[in-house]
Amino acid sequence: MYEILVYLFENCQQAEVAHDRERVAKKLSAAGFENSDISEALRWLAGVLQPPAGPGVLPESRTAFRAFAPRELAKLDAACRGFLMTLEHSGILSPHTREHVLERALAASGDALSLEQLKLIVLMVLWNQKMPTSRLVAADLFAARHSRLPS
Repeated sequence: MYEILVYLFENCQQAEVAHDRERVAKKLSAAGFENSDISEALRWLAGVLQPPAGPGVLPESRTAFRAFAPRELAKLDAACRGFLMTLEHSGILSPHTREHVLERALAASGDALSLEQLKLIVLMVLWNQKMPTSRLVAADLFAARHSRLPS
């Protein structure tokens, strides 16, 4: 799934991914991706396009502490959790966006995520929500493309 997300980020427009799933699926198939992997990635991306239902108002990260649930602790190691906290404290993620990233991380396949996989999930959430990010942030998040991501 992660290789497909990298491919989409590099080769597709956000609007195309959001509104023309059939065309995107054909592009991915033509690029050599397996149909089962394409289906998994597009299903996962559908969740990115719809923020999770939750409380309307979340406390600001500067005045509150976010405790991780056991399921989140199992999926995200200390490096991943620290990375999310750093992004939130630096203003890159809002509390709502953080929760969206966590929801998508839990929806990703596999027992645990690597930091590179989490960075790609953060990038996809920000990209699909059209969140403003600096080029430096996007470059750091997208550095995962240079490492081998397990599928």
